[in-house]
Amino acid sequence: MSILQISHYTLTTSLGRGVDSNWQKIQSGTTGLKPCDFLESHTLKTWIGEVEGLDIPLTKNTEFDCRNNRLSALGLQQDNFEEIVLKAKEKYGSSRIGVFIGTSTSGIQQTELAYKEHHSLSSENLPDWYNYDKTHHIYSVAEFVKKQFGLNGMTLAISTACSSSAKVFASAQRAIDAGLCDAAIVGGVDSLCYTTLYGFHSLQVTAENICRPSNLDREGISIGEGAGFALVEKHTEANDADVLLLAYGESADAYHMSTPHPNGDGAYLAMQSALNQAKLKVEDIDYINLHGTGTRTNDAAEGIAVGRLFGSDLPCSSTKGWTGHTLGAAGIIEAIISTLCIKHDWSPQSLNTETVDPDITINIALQASSHKVKNVLSNSFGFGGSNCSLILGAAQ
Repeated sequence: MSILQISHYTLTTSLGRGVDSNWQKIQSGTTGLKPCDFLESHTLKTWIGEVEGLDIPLTKNTEFDCRNNRLSALGLQQDNFEEIVLKAKEKYGSSRIGVFIGTSTSGIQQTELAYKEHHSLSSENLPDWYNYDKTHHIYSVAEFVKKQFGLNGMTLAISTACSSSAKVFASAQRAIDAGLCDAAIVGGVDSLCYTTLYGFHSLQVTAENICRPSNLDREGISIGEGAGFALVEKHTEANDADVLLLAYGESADAYHMSTPHPNGDGAYLAMQSALNQAKLKVEDIDYINLHGTGTRTNDAAEGIAVGRLFGSDLPCSSTKGWTGHTLGAAGIIEAIISTLCIKHDWSPQSLNTETVDPDITINIALQASSHKVKNVLSNSFGFGGSNCSLILGAAQ
Protein backbone atom coordinates (compact mmCIF):
# COMPACT_ATOMS: atom_id res chain seq x y z
CA MET A 1 0.00 0.00 0.00
CA SER A 2 1.38 3.39 -0.99
CA ILE A 3 1.56 6.19 1.57
CA LEU A 4 -0.65 9.16 0.74
CA GLN A 5 0.20 12.69 1.69
CA ILE A 6 -2.42 15.23 2.63
CA SER A 7 -1.20 17.98 0.34
CA HIS A 8 -3.78 20.62 1.18
CA TYR A 9 -7.00 20.86 3.19
CA THR A 10 -9.79 23.18 4.21
CA LEU A 11 -12.75 23.11 6.56
CA THR A 12 -15.80 25.25 7.23
CA THR A 13 -17.94 24.71 10.31
CA SER A 14 -20.00 26.67 12.79
CA LEU A 15 -16.64 27.82 14.20
CA GLY A 16 -15.92 29.76 11.03
CA ARG A 17 -14.66 29.63 7.48
CA GLY A 18 -11.24 28.18 6.81
CA VAL A 19 -8.59 26.36 8.82
CA ASP A 20 -7.24 29.36 10.77
CA SER A 21 -10.65 30.49 11.97
CA ASN A 22 -11.53 26.99 13.15
CA TRP A 23 -8.17 26.36 14.83
CA GLN A 24 -8.23 29.67 16.70
CA LYS A 25 -11.62 28.81 18.17
CA ILE A 26 -10.46 25.32 19.13
CA GLN A 27 -7.33 26.62 20.84
CA SER A 28 -9.31 29.26 22.71
CA GLY A 29 -11.97 26.76 23.81
CA THR A 30 -14.78 28.67 22.06
CA THR A 31 -17.72 26.57 20.92
CA GLY A 32 -19.62 27.08 17.68
CA LEU A 33 -22.82 25.67 19.18
CA LYS A 34 -25.92 27.69 20.04
CA PRO A 35 -29.56 27.04 21.05
CA CYS A 36 -31.55 25.82 18.05
CA ASP A 37 -33.06 28.63 15.96
CA PHE A 38 -33.03 26.91 12.57
CA LEU A 39 -36.14 27.91 10.61
CA GLU A 40 -39.33 26.39 12.06
CA SER A 41 -37.37 23.88 14.16
CA HIS A 42 -36.55 26.62 16.67
CA THR A 43 -39.14 25.07 19.01
CA LEU A 44 -36.88 22.05 19.52
CA LYS A 45 -35.02 22.18 22.82
CA THR A 46 -31.53 21.40 21.56
CA TRP A 47 -28.30 23.03 20.40
CA ILE A 48 -26.97 23.24 16.86
CA GLY A 49 -23.81 24.17 14.98
CA GLU A 50 -24.94 26.37 12.07
CA VAL A 51 -22.76 27.78 9.29
CA GLU A 52 -23.69 31.35 8.43
CA GLY A 53 -24.08 32.69 4.90
CA LEU A 54 -25.87 29.79 3.23
CA ASP A 55 -28.84 31.86 2.06
CA ILE A 56 -26.98 33.05 -1.05
CA PRO A 57 -27.85 31.03 -4.21
CA LEU A 58 -25.12 29.45 -6.32
CA THR A 59 -23.83 31.54 -9.22
CA LYS A 60 -22.03 28.63 -10.93
CA ASN A 61 -23.55 25.24 -11.78
CA THR A 62 -26.86 26.67 -10.58
CA GLU A 63 -28.82 23.50 -11.30
CA PHE A 64 -27.16 22.12 -8.13
CA ASP A 65 -28.44 24.93 -5.93
CA CYS A 66 -29.42 23.73 -2.45
CA ARG A 67 -28.16 24.28 1.08
CA ASN A 68 -25.76 21.34 0.93
CA ASN A 69 -24.10 22.41 -2.29
CA ARG A 70 -23.98 26.03 -1.17
CA LEU A 71 -22.07 24.78 1.86
CA SER A 72 -19.81 22.78 -0.47
CA ALA A 73 -19.11 25.84 -2.61
CA LEU A 74 -18.40 27.97 0.46
CA GLY A 75 -16.00 25.37 1.80
CA LEU A 76 -14.14 25.01 -1.49
CA GLN A 77 -13.51 28.75 -1.58
CA GLN A 78 -11.47 28.75 1.64
CA ASP A 79 -7.73 28.28 2.23
CA ASN A 80 -6.82 28.67 -1.48
CA PHE A 81 -8.16 25.15 -1.99
CA GLU A 82 -9.54 25.86 -5.46
CA GLU A 83 -6.19 27.23 -6.62
CA ILE A 84 -4.30 24.18 -5.33
CA VAL A 85 -6.71 21.76 -7.03
CA LEU A 86 -6.44 23.60 -10.35
CA LYS A 87 -2.64 23.30 -10.16
CA ALA A 88 -3.04 19.57 -9.51
CA LYS A 89 -5.36 19.40 -12.52
CA GLU A 90 -2.63 20.92 -14.68
CA LYS A 91 -0.15 18.38 -13.33
CA TYR A 92 -2.23 15.22 -13.58
CA GLY A 93 -4.99 16.00 -16.07
CA SER A 94 -8.72 16.32 -15.53
CA SER A 95 -9.34 12.57 -15.83
CA ARG A 96 -6.69 11.55 -13.30
CA ILE A 97 -8.01 13.32 -10.21
CA GLY A 98 -10.68 11.34 -8.40
CA VAL A 99 -13.48 12.82 -6.32
CA PHE A 100 -14.65 10.98 -3.19
CA ILE A 101 -17.26 12.78 -1.08
CA GLY A 102 -19.10 11.56 2.00
CA THR A 103 -22.53 12.77 3.04
CA SER A 104 -25.38 11.51 5.17
CA THR A 105 -28.48 13.44 4.10
CA SER A 106 -27.07 15.36 1.12
CA GLY A 107 -29.53 18.04 -0.05
CA ILE A 108 -32.64 16.57 1.56
CA GLN A 109 -33.64 20.03 2.78
CA GLN A 110 -34.43 20.92 -0.84
CA THR A 111 -36.99 18.12 -0.90
CA GLU A 112 -38.41 19.30 2.42
CA LEU A 113 -38.88 22.79 0.96
CA ALA A 114 -40.45 21.37 -2.20
CA TYR A 115 -43.03 19.36 -0.23
CA LYS A 116 -43.73 22.32 2.02
CA GLU A 117 -44.59 24.46 -1.02
CA HIS A 118 -46.52 21.58 -2.58
CA HIS A 119 -48.62 21.28 0.58
CA SER A 120 -49.21 25.01 0.99
CA LEU A 121 -50.38 25.41 -2.61
CA SER A 122 -52.40 22.17 -2.59
CA SER A 123 -50.73 21.36 -5.89
CA GLU A 124 -50.81 17.98 -7.60
CA ASN A 125 -47.14 18.28 -8.55
CA LEU A 126 -43.94 19.31 -6.86
CA PRO A 127 -42.64 22.78 -7.82
CA ASP A 128 -40.98 23.21 -11.22
CA TRP A 129 -37.79 24.46 -9.57
CA TYR A 130 -37.28 21.17 -7.73
CA ASN A 131 -34.48 18.99 -9.15
CA TYR A 132 -34.03 15.78 -7.19
CA ASP A 133 -31.01 14.46 -9.12
CA LYS A 134 -28.91 17.60 -8.74
CA THR A 135 -29.84 18.46 -5.16
CA HIS A 136 -31.25 15.69 -2.96
CA HIS A 137 -29.58 12.67 -4.56
CA ILE A 138 -26.62 11.32 -2.55
CA TYR A 139 -24.39 11.68 -5.63
CA SER A 140 -25.32 15.34 -6.01
CA VAL A 141 -22.52 16.76 -3.86
CA ALA A 142 -19.82 14.59 -5.46
CA GLU A 143 -20.99 15.53 -8.94
CA PHE A 144 -21.14 19.18 -7.91
CA VAL A 145 -17.52 19.17 -6.72
CA LYS A 146 -16.43 17.47 -9.92
CA LYS A 147 -18.27 20.08 -12.02
CA GLN A 148 -16.79 22.96 -10.03
CA PHE A 149 -13.29 21.93 -11.13
CA GLY A 150 -14.12 20.59 -14.58
CA LEU A 151 -12.93 17.09 -13.71
CA ASN A 152 -14.01 13.93 -15.49
CA GLY A 153 -12.28 11.15 -13.60
CA MET A 154 -13.53 8.61 -11.08
CA THR A 155 -16.23 10.11 -8.85
CA LEU A 156 -17.86 8.43 -5.87
CA ALA A 157 -20.35 9.45 -3.19
CA ILE A 158 -20.20 7.51 0.08
CA SER A 159 -23.09 7.46 2.52
CA THR A 160 -22.43 5.23 5.51
CA ALA A 161 -23.88 7.57 8.14
CA CYS A 162 -21.29 9.15 10.42
CA SER A 163 -18.31 7.25 9.00
CA SER A 164 -18.95 8.54 5.47
CA SER A 165 -16.18 11.09 5.14
CA ALA A 166 -13.62 8.98 6.98
CA LYS A 167 -14.22 6.18 4.49
CA VAL A 168 -13.46 8.55 1.58
CA PHE A 169 -9.79 8.32 2.55
CA ALA A 170 -9.91 4.53 2.32
CA SER A 171 -11.68 4.62 -1.05
CA ALA A 172 -9.22 7.15 -2.45
CA GLN A 173 -6.28 5.07 -1.20
CA ARG A 174 -7.59 1.97 -2.95
CA ALA A 175 -8.36 3.84 -6.17
CA ILE A 176 -4.89 5.40 -6.35
CA ASP A 177 -3.21 2.06 -5.61
CA ALA A 178 -5.32 0.44 -8.33
CA GLY A 179 -4.17 3.05 -10.85
CA LEU A 180 -7.64 4.54 -11.34
CA CYS A 181 -6.38 8.03 -10.45
CA ASP A 182 -3.16 9.78 -9.47
CA ALA A 183 -4.61 12.13 -6.89
CA ALA A 184 -7.98 12.67 -5.26
CA ILE A 185 -10.20 15.27 -3.69
CA VAL A 186 -11.65 13.71 -0.57
CA GLY A 187 -14.34 15.48 1.37
CA GLY A 188 -17.49 15.47 3.39
CA VAL A 189 -20.49 17.78 3.49
CA ASP A 190 -23.67 17.67 5.55
CA SER A 191 -26.12 20.47 6.22
CA LEU A 192 -28.89 21.15 8.68
CA CYS A 193 -32.39 20.02 7.75
CA TYR A 194 -35.64 19.04 9.44
CA THR A 195 -35.04 15.34 8.80
CA THR A 196 -31.94 15.17 10.98
CA LEU A 197 -33.14 17.59 13.66
CA TYR A 198 -36.53 15.98 14.15
CA GLY A 199 -35.30 12.49 13.28
CA PHE A 200 -32.60 12.38 15.94
CA HIS A 201 -35.01 14.07 18.35
CA SER A 202 -37.47 11.23 17.78
CA LEU A 203 -34.69 8.75 18.54
CA GLN A 204 -34.25 10.59 21.86
CA VAL A 205 -30.53 11.18 21.29
CA THR A 206 -30.46 14.98 20.94
CA ALA A 207 -29.44 16.85 24.06
CA GLU A 208 -31.52 19.70 25.42
CA ASN A 209 -28.32 21.24 26.75
CA ILE A 210 -25.01 21.58 24.93
CA CYS A 211 -23.23 18.37 23.89
CA ARG A 212 -21.01 17.01 26.71
CA PRO A 213 -19.03 14.01 25.40
CA SER A 214 -18.16 11.38 28.04
CA ASN A 215 -19.69 13.54 30.79
CA LEU A 216 -21.42 11.79 33.68
CA ASP A 217 -24.76 13.49 32.91
CA ARG A 218 -24.41 13.59 29.11
CA GLU A 219 -27.75 13.77 27.30
CA GLY A 220 -26.90 13.24 23.65
CA ILE A 221 -25.78 15.01 20.50
CA SER A 222 -25.85 18.57 19.24
CA ILE A 223 -26.32 18.44 15.47
CA GLY A 224 -24.00 20.57 13.37
CA GLU A 225 -23.25 21.18 9.73
CA GLY A 226 -19.94 21.57 7.96
CA ALA A 227 -17.73 20.91 4.95
CA GLY A 228 -14.18 19.64 4.76
CA PHE A 229 -11.98 18.84 1.78
CA ALA A 230 -8.45 17.58 1.24
CA LEU A 231 -6.22 16.86 -1.73
CA VAL A 232 -4.36 13.57 -1.36
CA GLU A 233 -1.49 12.30 -3.52
CA LYS A 234 1.18 9.64 -3.38
CA HIS A 235 3.89 10.77 -1.01
CA THR A 236 7.33 11.59 -2.36
CA GLU A 237 10.22 13.26 -0.60
CA ALA A 238 10.13 16.04 -3.17
CA ASN A 239 6.59 17.05 -2.21
CA ASP A 240 6.09 19.47 0.63
CA ALA A 241 3.53 17.95 2.99
CA ASP A 242 3.25 18.07 6.77
CA VAL A 243 0.98 15.08 7.35
CA LEU A 244 0.51 11.63 5.81
CA LEU A 245 -2.39 9.20 5.78
CA LEU A 246 -0.61 6.21 7.31
CA ALA A 247 -3.53 3.80 7.45
CA TYR A 248 -7.23 3.18 7.73
CA GLY A 249 -9.19 0.47 9.46
CA GLU A 250 -12.78 -0.45 8.59
CA SER A 251 -15.28 -2.78 10.20
CA ALA A 252 -18.99 -3.52 10.29
CA ASP A 253 -20.24 -5.01 13.52
CA ALA A 254 -23.91 -4.97 12.42
CA TYR A 255 -24.98 -5.27 16.05
CA HIS A 256 -27.95 -2.89 15.88
CA MET A 257 -29.35 -0.34 13.45
CA SER A 258 -28.54 2.66 15.64
CA THR A 259 -26.61 1.36 18.68
CA PRO A 260 -22.97 0.21 18.78
CA HIS A 261 -21.93 -3.13 20.20
CA PRO A 262 -21.85 -2.59 24.00
CA ASN A 263 -18.29 -3.97 24.23
CA GLY A 264 -17.16 -1.85 21.30
CA ASP A 265 -16.25 -4.90 19.22
CA GLY A 266 -16.59 -3.13 15.86
CA ALA A 267 -14.72 -0.05 17.05
CA TYR A 268 -11.93 -2.23 18.46
CA LEU A 269 -11.57 -4.09 15.16
CA ALA A 270 -11.40 -0.86 13.12
CA MET A 271 -8.71 0.62 15.38
CA GLN A 272 -6.69 -2.60 15.47
CA SER A 273 -6.90 -2.93 11.68
CA ALA A 274 -5.57 0.61 11.26
CA LEU A 275 -2.65 -0.12 13.59
CA ASN A 276 -1.86 -3.32 11.71
CA GLN A 277 -1.95 -1.59 8.35
CA ALA A 278 0.33 1.21 9.58
CA LYS A 279 2.66 -1.33 11.25
CA LEU A 280 2.45 0.70 14.45
CA LYS A 281 2.17 -0.29 18.09
CA VAL A 282 -0.32 1.18 20.54
CA GLU A 283 2.46 3.24 22.14
CA ASP A 284 3.13 4.94 18.77
CA ILE A 285 -0.19 6.81 18.95
CA ASP A 286 0.05 10.17 20.72
CA TYR A 287 -3.59 11.27 20.75
CA ILE A 288 -7.02 9.88 19.84
CA ASN A 289 -9.74 12.07 18.39
CA LEU A 290 -12.75 10.12 19.61
CA HIS A 291 -16.01 9.75 17.74
CA GLY A 292 -17.45 10.94 21.06
CA THR A 293 -21.00 11.98 20.19
CA GLY A 294 -22.20 12.60 23.72
CA THR A 295 -24.79 9.81 23.74
CA ARG A 296 -24.91 7.31 26.57
CA THR A 297 -24.26 4.20 24.50
CA ASN A 298 -21.75 5.55 21.95
CA ASP A 299 -19.38 7.09 24.47
CA ALA A 300 -19.55 4.08 26.76
CA ALA A 301 -18.88 1.56 23.98
CA GLU A 302 -16.06 3.61 22.47
CA GLY A 303 -14.49 4.02 25.91
CA ILE A 304 -14.49 0.26 26.42
CA ALA A 305 -12.98 -0.37 22.97
CA VAL A 306 -10.25 2.26 23.38
CA GLY A 307 -9.45 0.97 26.86
CA ARG A 308 -9.17 -2.63 25.64
CA LEU A 309 -6.63 -1.62 23.00
CA PHE A 310 -4.76 1.40 24.37
CA GLY A 311 -5.20 1.26 28.13
CA SER A 312 -6.03 4.29 30.26
CA ASP A 313 -3.10 6.69 29.79
CA LEU A 314 -3.29 7.90 26.17
CA PRO A 315 -4.87 11.41 25.85
CA CYS A 316 -8.30 11.24 24.20
CA SER A 317 -10.96 13.83 23.50
CA SER A 318 -13.97 14.52 21.33
CA THR A 319 -14.10 17.71 19.28
CA LYS A 320 -17.88 17.61 18.82
CA GLY A 321 -18.24 20.09 21.68
CA TRP A 322 -16.98 22.70 19.22
CA THR A 323 -18.68 21.77 15.95
CA GLY A 324 -21.55 19.56 17.00
CA HIS A 325 -22.03 16.22 15.29
CA THR A 326 -21.73 17.03 11.59
CA LEU A 327 -22.86 13.51 10.64
CA GLY A 328 -21.51 12.63 7.17
CA ALA A 329 -18.96 15.44 7.36
CA ALA A 330 -17.63 14.47 10.80
CA GLY A 331 -14.95 12.09 9.51
CA ILE A 332 -13.01 14.57 7.44
CA ILE A 333 -13.59 17.53 9.76
CA GLU A 334 -12.08 15.56 12.62
CA ALA A 335 -9.29 14.20 10.38
CA ILE A 336 -8.35 17.78 9.51
CA ILE A 337 -8.45 18.78 13.19
CA SER A 338 -6.18 15.79 13.87
CA THR A 339 -3.85 17.02 11.13
CA LEU A 340 -3.68 20.41 12.85
CA CYS A 341 -2.89 18.70 16.16
CA ILE A 342 0.12 17.09 14.49
CA LYS A 343 1.18 20.31 12.83
CA HIS A 344 1.02 22.29 16.09
CA ASP A 345 2.04 19.54 18.58
CA TRP A 346 -1.11 20.15 20.54
CA SER A 347 -4.17 18.17 21.59
CA PRO A 348 -7.52 19.69 22.60
CA GLN A 349 -9.67 19.10 25.63
CA SER A 350 -13.08 17.47 25.45
CA LEU A 351 -14.99 20.74 25.38
CA ASN A 352 -18.02 21.03 27.73
CA THR A 353 -16.99 17.85 29.58
CA GLU A 354 -16.83 18.65 33.29
CA THR A 355 -17.16 15.37 35.18
CA VAL A 356 -16.10 12.26 33.30
CA ASP A 357 -18.41 9.27 33.64
CA PRO A 358 -16.57 6.92 36.04
CA ASP A 359 -17.55 3.99 33.82
CA ILE A 360 -15.43 5.55 31.05
CA THR A 361 -11.96 4.72 32.31
CA ILE A 362 -9.82 6.04 29.43
CA ASN A 363 -7.92 9.33 29.70
CA ILE A 364 -10.53 11.90 28.67
CA ALA A 365 -8.60 15.18 28.50
CA LEU A 366 -10.31 17.96 30.44
CA GLN A 367 -7.53 20.38 29.58
CA ALA A 368 -5.75 21.08 26.31
CA SER A 369 -2.13 19.98 26.18
CA SER A 370 1.00 21.05 24.35
CA HIS A 371 3.10 17.93 23.68
CA LYS A 372 4.74 16.04 20.85
CA VAL A 373 2.02 14.73 18.55
CA LYS A 374 3.46 12.57 15.79
CA ASN A 375 0.63 10.09 15.16
CA VAL A 376 -3.11 10.56 15.72
CA LEU A 377 -5.92 8.03 15.54
CA SER A 378 -9.26 9.55 14.47
CA ASN A 379 -12.44 7.53 14.97
CA SER A 380 -15.71 7.75 13.02
CA PHE A 381 -18.46 5.26 13.82
CA GLY A 382 -21.80 5.23 11.99
CA PHE A 383 -25.25 3.71 12.31
CA GLY A 384 -25.45 0.00 11.64
CA GLY A 385 -21.91 -0.53 12.93
CA SER A 386 -20.15 1.11 9.97
CA ASN A 387 -16.82 1.96 11.57
CA CYS A 388 -13.69 3.65 10.26
CA SER A 389 -10.48 4.63 12.04
CA LEU A 390 -7.78 6.73 10.37
CA ILE A 391 -4.16 7.06 11.42
CA LEU A 392 -2.50 10.32 10.44
CA GLY A 393 1.19 10.90 10.97
CA ALA A 394 3.85 13.58 10.66
CA ALA A 395 5.72 13.45 7.36
CA GLN A 396 9.14 13.76 9.04
